Amino acid sequence: MTDSERKKILQKPSRMKSYMTTLLLIVLLWWSAENTDSSLPKLIQGAPEMGKLIVEMFPPDWSYIDVVWDPMMETVQMAVIGTTIGGLLAIPIALLAAGNVARTPWIYQPARFILNLIRTIPELLFAGLFVAIFGIGAAPGVLALIFFSFGLIAKLTYESIEAIDPGPLEAMTAVGANKMQWIHFGVVPQVAAQYAAYFLYTFEVNVRAAAVLGLVGAGGIGLFLDRTLQQFRYDRSALIIILTLAIVLIIDYISTKVRERLL
Repeated sequence: MTDSERKKILQKPSRMKSYMTTLLLIVLLWWSAENTDSSLPKLIQGAPEMGKLIVEMFPPDWSYIDVVWDPMMETVQMAVIGTTIGGLLAIPIALLAAGNVARTPWIYQPARFILNLIRTIPELLFAGLFVAIFGIGAAPGVLALIFFSFGLIAKLTYESIEAIDPGPLEAMTAVGANKMQWIHFGVVPQVAAQYAAYFLYTFEVNVRAAAVLGLVGAGGIGLFLDRTLQQFRYDRSALIIILTLAIVLIIDYISTKVRERLL
């Protein structure tokens, strides 16, 4: 090896790529702030008003808990139903969307298109549509959460299916296993734990989402949060936020422990 070749090897790599990437990020940040009329001076200017709002929230009106407890439980129930039904419906579509299971583009490509279409529509829009159809109540919220859970769980599950070890599947094919046996004994055992983890994660997200869906009339605690905000009863809004936070933290702790055991 010549001295010139040795110098080329020892030479530091060019930082031009890092500089260009940093410059691109700065330009994108500036362009986004400029077009959304967002700036640090405006944030600083609005800080006193944010402080006034926080002051009006405390102390929370703890007597209001008797009114909002049942709606809070309804929110959790909406999340339970929406996650369960959506998670069950996600199983067959996840199998159809997995390329190593369906193996035929005209099967898994339409399945993926359906999932992309459903995940494109936010749950608030689903809730608004179902409220217009069924009226104000918990039913539109449950339906919105079913669609949201279906799209999210199916997407994550089919990606996990495509990452499984192909060895057991090839062995089962060699001994003449049919498609159902192939899925039941070769695919399901490898993705069951991941599916359960995705299910629990989606349930956590749905509890938070169900609390927001009430803002468009889809039942749950969100209806009362919207009402207290419109009435400028920020002390009651603070109570609802604290109660929702407590419920979410409890569910998050339980879900974390369950996922640790599964994985």
